[in-house]
Amino acid sequence: MFNLSVFGRLLVLLGIMLIVIGLVLIVAGKLPLRTIPGDIVIKRPNFVVYIPIVSALLISLILTVIVNLFLGRWR
Repeated sequence: MFNLSVFGRLLVLLGIMLIVIGLVLIVAGKLPLRTIPGDIVIKRPNFVVYIPIVSALLISLILTVIVNLFLGRWR
């Protein structure tokens, strides 16, 4: 049998996560973000290529720490 209270909690959690993500994107859009040393930027007269290698590694590290803290693996 399908438990509606579990489904309701899941929907509330999903809604809270969407609100938090939306707020982070609003705040991040107002910050003057620049490239980090190690990111690759290729500028030519007709185009610019941006490859955020170090930025991606840094974000991955931060998210890994946050997820592991919430799951309690480091207790």
